[in-house]
Amino acid sequence: QVQLVESGGGLVQVGGSLRLSCSASGRTFSNYTMGWFRQAPGKEREFVATINGGLRYYAGSVKARFTISRDNAKNTVALEMNSLKPEDTAVYYCAAQVRSGSVNDIRTYDYWGQGTQVTVSS
Repeated sequence: QVQLVESGGGLVQVGGSLRLSCSASGRTFSNYTMGWFRQAPGKEREFVATINGGLRYYAGSVKARFTISRDNAKNTVALEMNSLKPEDTAVYYCAAQVRSGSVNDIRTYDYWGQGTQVTVSS
């Protein structure tokens, strides 16, 4: 069983920055692919970014603005978000993929955090 707890969400103005953090339980954290997803009101949950070892993948809408990183010694994964836009407003979820699968497919992730709200005001 893996427990994920997100933190760092909040209200920020357009163009601002936020750093989300996800703390994970589990002795084999370094083996997991970790991802960030988000869900805006009335929309489906969508892929944002993922990291597995040194490999990082981003959704096109956030590439060059967001950076995903992890610290295996601390069992944490972070999402640095810059140049935020109103369309980035959503609940952001941290997720862990235990078994290999498509890294941007929500269905391949096994564990989820409770989410943290990010609101970008214009």
